[in-house]
Amino acid sequence: MTEPPQAPPKFDAAFREQLESLFVWRRDVRHFRTDPVEPDLIEGLVSQACLSPSVGNSQPWRFVLVEDVARRRAVRDNFLKANEAALSDYEGERAAAYAKLKLSGLDDAPVHLAVFADKETERGHGLGRQTMPEVLEYSAVAAVNTLWLAARAAGIGVGWVSIIDPAAVCKTLDTPEDWRLIAYLCIGYPAAAHRDPELQRAGWQSRGHLKDFLFRR
Repeated sequence: MTEPPQAPPKFDAAFREQLESLFVWRRDVRHFRTDPVEPDLIEGLVSQACLSPSVGNSQPWRFVLVEDVARRRAVRDNFLKANEAALSDYEGERAAAYAKLKLSGLDDAPVHLAVFADKETERGHGLGRQTMPEVLEYSAVAAVNTLWLAARAAGIGVGWVSIIDPAAVCKTLDTPEDWRLIAYLCIGYPAAAHRDPELQRAGWQSRGHLKDFLFRR
């Protein structure tokens, strides 16, 4: 049944200011407290993530809560191996700087959440995917960003572990062959709050300026 048109809410200047503040304070968290996060809160965040836009309304995101201790340990070992390989790609001062970085919160974060894109989903009936099939993955990325912002608004931190072998994660979590790993997330209460990126504070990479990203043709 189709819903009748509804009057949209009015987002005033105060709301827009708070929204920008949410964007600023949304950080990639690597340092977590070990306090548990209420299961209802996690389910609520996933539910909000499912409000994200998706190509053809395909909703290709699939969320896996990783609760089994052995599977978590396997993912951690996966990260350590990948991190060692990544370190070998750097030399000199950059290698020394890399070695000092804390690049995951796998040990302390109480919640591990893997996000996948179902590449063979029948939802959406293929709309919008014939010319750019990768938009299924982009849709799942949008869901990750929505979850990230919703989590920050609830006082929860999220860290994205990208130094990892995705094929090994899929094997560890025994997921269908048609699911592609998009993100492995650590979730919990942050040990400290910062409005600037940790990699900026560590001197790894400063923020760019609008002129670096906006082009006109």
